[in-house]
Amino acid sequence: MATAQTTVDVGGLHRPQGHLDAGSALDAFPGPLTERTAAHLLRRAGFDGTPDVVRRYATMPVRGAVDSLVHFPSTSGLPGPDNAYSPVSLLSQYGPMGLRAMSPDQRKDINRQIRENEFQSLRGVQLWWLNRMLSTPAPLQEKMTLYFHGHFTSAAILKGVSPAMIYNQNQLFRSSALGNLRELTRNVSKDPAMLVYLDNDANLKSHPNENYARELMELFTLGVNQYSEEDIRNSARAWTGWRYSRFTEQATFDERFHDDGVKTFLGRTGNLTGDDVVDIIFEQPQCAHFFATSLLSAFVYDDPEPDLVDGVARLLRQHNFELMPVMATLLRSNVFYSDRAYRALVKSPVEFVVGTYKTLGLPRMDAAALPVLRQMGQELFYPPNVAGWPGGENWLTSDTMIARQNFLKRTINSQAIAQSSWLRGMPMQPRTVASTLVGSILQGDAAPASVFKLDGYLGGAGTSALAALSPENYDERVSGATYLAMAMPAYQLS
Repeated sequence: MATAQTTVDVGGLHRPQGHLDAGSALDAFPGPLTERTAAHLLRRAGFDGTPDVVRRYATMPVRGAVDSLVHFPSTSGLPGPDNAYSPVSLLSQYGPMGLRAMSPDQRKDINRQIRENEFQSLRGVQLWWLNRMLSTPAPLQEKMTLYFHGHFTSAAILKGVSPAMIYNQNQLFRSSALGNLRELTRNVSKDPAMLVYLDNDANLKSHPNENYARELMELFTLGVNQYSEEDIRNSARAWTGWRYSRFTEQATFDERFHDDGVKTFLGRTGNLTGDDVVDIIFEQPQCAHFFATSLLSAFVYDDPEPDLVDGVARLLRQHNFELMPVMATLLRSNVFYSDRAYRALVKSPVEFVVGTYKTLGLPRMDAAALPVLRQMGQELFYPPNVAGWPGGENWLTSDTMIARQNFLKRTINSQAIAQSSWLRGMPMQPRTVASTLVGSILQGDAAPASVFKLDGYLGGAGTSALAALSPENYDERVSGATYLAMAMPAYQLS
């Protein structure tokens, strides 16, 4: 895939540098899968896997492994959150006239009740989603849902976006996980959470609001410098008429507020609607390039070469923006399994936390995971702004690295050892345990000196305070060694 020029050793990870062979980059990787490449696939198309799952995938042909992830089972029977709160029932007791007749203190009290219920409910929805990522039989569906959550951003509670609204948007992303990008863009544009978050519910013929029209192109579909201010104005006019009611949390189109005049948008003229705007955007070559760059940066590596972007953009147009065949091609491609792609992305906090539970085989997360994610810089349903989380090396600062290490220390303890599906079954030989941990957690991506120190820790070498690994100290010593393995540099990378 790449012509080796130099070798870089980062924490035991050897990454040859070279050039892209654009002619074969998207061709099917011949395989076979190894535990190393199988774990790579499971990290990118999901949230890691236990050693048993990694070994099972390593026995599969590449096409079969990818097909099992892309053609995922129905998840419609999985439970939703216990309480995705909506203030509709409370507000409907009073109605618009009743609220207007209240004193300021009465309205303040109603809003206080709503906010308290929303904050409590949202914590439950966050924890529900984390556990769904952990236990779903369709990991790629949840990975795509997380990708769309960071792409078509909306924030809960801000501007009146209730937990019920943000959950419904989350369900929209899930149902569209490998569907049509054009249709998803059309649907999310009319989603109540998006309408409220980016003010498109306040976009009226008499007072156009350009906020959504701008972000639709700049952040969601085309990128910067791909449109004019006139295009923004006319797109906003085309989107007028979509209304949202706080008393129903439903979005409706009201022709009375729609500008049905002639508009020119990206060179097309007519009585354009919002749906027309989306169609015109997806006719632009730049739209396919924009999504190609986004998908490659999320699932392969950052700053993809122009030739590679061109190839994925062609795939998107060839398949009419249907994601299933495009993602299947990416996940079984030569470039996906190349040295450049391997552990080339920094794990997001959600990937780090869910992946740790998944790797250890722990069955369920509790609410302690929520403040941990906040400390690491990623709180579900609270993106920092409409551009989403910047990601990449921005995830790793001195503060967030401390938060990651503290999370590992709290998570990997005697209780975790007892719950783990595989940590209790290792023999009492320190060297074997060290090798198993590095192989199972890091797929061997550790410097020899680090493995040597891990072996020494398990054997009690270098200090009289530590005895050799034994049944009496097994839980303490194995949990400590597991922490040391997960604290190695390669574990921060996907």
